[in-house]
Amino acid sequence: MKPVYTAKQIEDLILSGQSPNSLPAGAILTPSAKDFLKDLENNGGGNTNSSAAPTRPTSYEEPVLPDYEYKWTPGADPSTPGEILDFFYSPEIHVLKERICDLGRRMWERDYTDGNGGNFTIRVGDNLVLCTPTLISKGFMKPEDMCLVDLDANQLAGKRPRTSECMTHLAIMKRQPKCKAVCHAHPTHATAFAVAGVRPPLCMIPEADVFLGEIGMAPYDTPGTPEVARIVGETGVDHMCVLMLNHGVITWGSHVEDAYWRMENAEALCHTVSVAAQINRGKMLTMTGKQGQDLIDIRKSLGMDDHRDGLDECQVCDNDAFKPGVSL
Repeated sequence: MKPVYTAKQIEDLILSGQSPNSLPAGAILTPSAKDFLKDLENNGGGNTNSSAAPTRPTSYEEPVLPDYEYKWTPGADPSTPGEILDFFYSPEIHVLKERICDLGRRMWERDYTDGNGGNFTIRVGDNLVLCTPTLISKGFMKPEDMCLVDLDANQLAGKRPRTSECMTHLAIMKRQPKCKAVCHAHPTHATAFAVAGVRPPLCMIPEADVFLGEIGMAPYDTPGTPEVARIVGETGVDHMCVLMLNHGVITWGSHVEDAYWRMENAEALCHTVSVAAQINRGKMLTMTGKQGQDLIDIRKSLGMDDHRDGLDECQVCDNDAFKPGVSL
């Protein structure tokens, strides 16, 4: 199978000191990767005829975890129409647009969306949010399709109209300062739990407990309305993953890929539990409350809050409402 390269992978390749010419013969480039290389060439950085090796450090350097969270200066949002356009078309925002396109492609390839479903947002200022447009397949977006809105969903820039569902994303951002990016999709198994009205269980898969915590449940209301935005916004304060009943899933994080990872975590959890529920007549193993608390401690060490912290151990892994023999 031929390798597929996204814009982010090529960007990381270049940052490591390698040339785009080092890509293997026959490599497949995503549309955003092709656009990235074209922009690189147009900006004078497309020297694809040389292959530079990474610079050797003089001594061992402590490894550093990359921080992809977009940092802005509080109180310094652009205000005039010209300043807003300059900001919207700036190189740093272009990188975020590329990242959204890459993640949209990944989401589409995993069958997390159908038709024009799903959307992304990234907070880029006190009152500025980058978001995907309405009525577009998330697998084939381009940077020029992106929109810029304020926290009240008023569109400030972009050639295409913004998604109506951005109001739901913004409702979480307004209530939860740690929410810097949001992902919404309709992955089959997680959405099946949302349609069944069943909260996915805790203390069964460590990765799910660490990166998702307890999954929230938001009652149904008409998509794209202020009411559903309020409901999901309130639920999202204490839950980084929310099942929108009869609708889909919404996840948030410190940066857009962080938010998307939680979508993968949620779908993997729901898929695994759905299969496990059909084995051994629905009997599944659950961690102890102490083991569950250990995972909460890991969440906290990674900067994530958990409203279960401080509960008695018998309550940490409370799955009394989850009855796979009946609901699955």
